[in-house]
Amino acid sequence: MESQERLQRRRFVILTGILAGGIGVLVLYLFWLQIVRVGEYTQRARDVSERETPITAQRGEIFDTRGDDPLVFNVDSFAVDVVPGDLPVSALPGLFSRLAKVLSVPAEDIAQKVPPKSYRSFQPIEVMGGVSLQTISVIAEHSGDFAGVRWHNKPIRSYVESGALAHVIGYVGDINREELQVLYNKGYAPGTALGKSGIEKQYDELLRGRDGKSYRVVDVKEKGVEGADEKVVPPTPGLNVVLTIDRRIQKLAEQALGPRNGSVVVLRPSTGEVLALVSYPTFDPNQFFSVGSSEYFAKLSLDPSSPFLDRAIQSAYPPGSTFKIIMTSGIIDDGTIPVNQAVLCTGKIEFGDRVFNCWQKTGHGYEDLFGGLAQSCDVYFWTMGNRLGPDKILSYARDFGVGSLTGIDLPGEASGLLPTPEWKEKVRHISWLGGDTLNLSIGQGFVTMTPLQMADMVAMVVNEGVVYRPHLLKETVDPQTNQPVTVVRPEVLHQSPISKETFRQVQDALRGVITVGTAGPVITTKAVEIAGKTGTAQTVAGVETKAWHSWFAAYGPYHTDNPDDRVVVVVMAEASDNWEWWAPKAANLIFQGIFAHQTYEETVATLKPWYAPVVGRID
Repeated sequence: MESQERLQRRRFVILTGILAGGIGVLVLYLFWLQIVRVGEYTQRARDVSERETPITAQRGEIFDTRGDDPLVFNVDSFAVDVVPGDLPVSALPGLFSRLAKVLSVPAEDIAQKVPPKSYRSFQPIEVMGGVSLQTISVIAEHSGDFAGVRWHNKPIRSYVESGALAHVIGYVGDINREELQVLYNKGYAPGTALGKSGIEKQYDELLRGRDGKSYRVVDVKEKGVEGADEKVVPPTPGLNVVLTIDRRIQKLAEQALGPRNGSVVVLRPSTGEVLALVSYPTFDPNQFFSVGSSEYFAKLSLDPSSPFLDRAIQSAYPPGSTFKIIMTSGIIDDGTIPVNQAVLCTGKIEFGDRVFNCWQKTGHGYEDLFGGLAQSCDVYFWTMGNRLGPDKILSYARDFGVGSLTGIDLPGEASGLLPTPEWKEKVRHISWLGGDTLNLSIGQGFVTMTPLQMADMVAMVVNEGVVYRPHLLKETVDPQTNQPVTVVRPEVLHQSPISKETFRQVQDALRGVITVGTAGPVITTKAVEIAGKTGTAQTVAGVETKAWHSWFAAYGPYHTDNPDDRVVVVVMAEASDNWEWWAPKAANLIFQGIFAHQTYEETVATLKPWYAPVVGRID
């Protein structure tokens, strides 16, 4: 009996110990949860019950090289949101219809942005940006008809020089689904304004800043809890961007080119700074923020003249006789052909079973290297190109950057094409022929270059073998302190093995093109001495045509003690324009305007009559 009581007592003690131990563990665990890890679990609870709404950061402004008046700035505007959960599902179609009338958009557009799966959500869905204060006032005044509609501040871009600079600056638009998948981890979110082209795209991460956030507490139905504290993290504005573009030169170049399909590049060869970059036809990015923007965008996209194409960097053409700059450099550098050795030009040359006709049908007579370049004699360069051979010509062309990207800080640059025997065999499935070498010698055949590559080609001659990477960014500036954040320094892109003495002779030869050569009748400016080369390129080599691309690639001043004074000007007018040998005429105006500090109207008045009538093709 006594042993049984002792056993029961032991059991009681053990059970009590187990129970006490369990309670102790539970107390310790509660202490661990509520005291030690209270911060972590409070944050988890807050994360579950909080919803964040982005506060759009002010996008950085864009300036020209002077950094005074912006080329692009922000205009106060609003975005309209719909909170579908605030209304019964049956009431949403009516809301979409009423809202569509106020916003002047089809109701279907709003319905597409608020899909059925979101009808019971209390999360705001943006249905339209770029809404004016006047429209918001109408919605606010009739708030009873627009239950479930909210709005928030969302600035839009205003482009001051939309025509001249549309391709350079580009434009912004709301991020799409595909872009969001790529950029989500970089802080981009639905409704974010994203650079779509030009500088806006290239430097989007600098310009966009960092959006702020407001946090609100919601219940299990995602509805905001009244009286709950709202936490706000303010946005950080984007950096201002200062470009190398000089708006005066940009406007001058745009007006000089006129309404012609083509482009203009104005480059400072001593630094690689791009002072002007013009492409025509162009577009107005301000239209992308107005009513009817979808129709305007669709019209531009279907336009056969491709107004979205930046012809200065994204289109490549046969360089024509401007390629003779490379040939001249190669002939002098190679040293196997005396520069004073003359070739008789009778207006044609027979090669194999073909006859190649010089642009001057009656012939140039005897021409040496300097006369051959000045008169752009095809027969001379055919003869010397055949002597050099394709391997040497291609080697010199590569040295000048033909077929290579310049690395300019704009998206979508084209590389052009430097054809080789291997390329022709692989792509065309035909062997390289002697006629291909002759075509290459005068910049015809398969070879193509962009106007920017052409500018670098001239810059290499000007700098006697050094090419700096062309760039548009000059510096970034903190908008709050107005102090520079980064400053771009000149970067050497290429150093040629060709001797400086060779380039000095090429410079003299290019000056002869102006003083005694093909450009003499057109280059009439007295404001600066120019050296350069004309070029007329057939759209299809070897095919008789009256449609030619017109090139002019030049620099000035020819003599100077300060390399920073020099500018390279390249003008390209496409064969789609009426033939008028416009490239050197436009360059004449541009050089006059830059160095005489004149407007376009003043240059025209100064240079009248500023060109001679042109009959037929001039190379």
